[in-house]
Amino acid sequence: MIMKFNHLQTNFYIPDFLKKSGMWWKSGILTGIWTFILLLSFSSVTLAQRNRQIEAPILNPLEIPTNNDPLLPNPPVERPLSPLEEYNLREALAELNNEANAEINGGNKVKAFEIWYREIRLRRVLGGPLEEVPALGRVGEIAWSKNYKPETQLITSRLKTIQQEAEAKGSLDKPLLHALGKAYLQVRVPGQALAIYNQILADSRQRQDEKEEEEILKIIAQLHLAWFDYAQAAGTYQELLNLAQTNSNHINEIAYIEELINIYNQSRQREKSLLMKEQLLALYRNPEELIKVPGLKIAIATDYEALDKAEKASEIYQEAYKEALALNQFAEASDALERLGKLYSADDQPEVALQVYEVLVWVEQQSYNAFGLMNAYDQMGQIYLDQKNYVKALEYFQQGLDLAKLLQHQETYFARQIERVNQEKSP
Repeated sequence: MIMKFNHLQTNFYIPDFLKKSGMWWKSGILTGIWTFILLLSFSSVTLAQRNRQIEAPILNPLEIPTNNDPLLPNPPVERPLSPLEEYNLREALAELNNEANAEINGGNKVKAFEIWYREIRLRRVLGGPLEEVPALGRVGEIAWSKNYKPETQLITSRLKTIQQEAEAKGSLDKPLLHALGKAYLQVRVPGQALAIYNQILADSRQRQDEKEEEEILKIIAQLHLAWFDYAQAAGTYQELLNLAQTNSNHINEIAYIEELINIYNQSRQREKSLLMKEQLLALYRNPEELIKVPGLKIAIATDYEALDKAEKASEIYQEAYKEALALNQFAEASDALERLGKLYSADDQPEVALQVYEVLVWVEQQSYNAFGLMNAYDQMGQIYLDQKNYVKALEYFQQGLDLAKLLQHQETYFARQIERVNQEKSP
């Protein structure tokens, strides 16, 4: 303001007769002029401030008033909607959802969410939070899946507001808790969802509702896994396993042990994984379960091998082979033998390993597995080469090459092995 005033003062024209009279500075004319300039300046500032004050505030699209919405009774009514009005509104809201889906599929994101926000506002009128929250979850899941962050954040914020308001009013009952929990899952806010489901879990335990307790524990376990919190997930599945064992629920026991095995495998806790696999093995009794035994035993033997318990691993690999063969499971039988052969080779027992590979050759021949047979020949050729038994090494590498040509696979590899043998045996 001062700078503007000085600028005007410097450039304003003053008549010479006033300057010469020495009275110009006393002149009422100048006083009036300067007063006018100051008032004009202050008026400009006041007008700018007033313009800023009357700018329309940016409304949250989920908080726009619905009083004049054409889908509601006109004139507005203070009473609850009649059954017919409620039915008509519900039908209209379903149609709005269809329109929004059509817009989003057509690539018109702005229009789609404009319609969805309107639907959500009207759901609130229709039935309060129990109508609004599922709609928020449904639309929020779409926003999350398409990576629309502002829309997802807006919907998440509204869910939190509903929760806080309900907590303040003491109206956060079981139906609303379930609705909020599901909606938080849909918008991928596991922390909020976990807090909600823990409340539901405490309530179900207080009421001794084991069925609901089990369902909520499953959800909580999956939430922990979503955050890669393996320790909490394992603890929750152990609770579920305890419930299944208490109720002698054979199917659930197997399901929860399998989940624990997966968790311990992912978190690289081999000893705990092995323990769960042995428990699972003891549960396999029915014919449809017994066919899984060879594969499970191979996994158990692999764990023992990794834990440097070769003798135990060998024992279980042999059991797996025999049981697989009895069930005509040639793939499992060959897998067990291949692992067993490598185990003996690593344990510096080549003669035993060769005996295993001889049996493996027979198994692969029975199942017409040319690839498996080719690999068995390769393993035998390598052992004989290490023993400097060049005649036998050439024999098996040549058989491997014959199969490789037939399969048009690894021909160069076997040709090089033969060349290597010939170079080593030459003086």
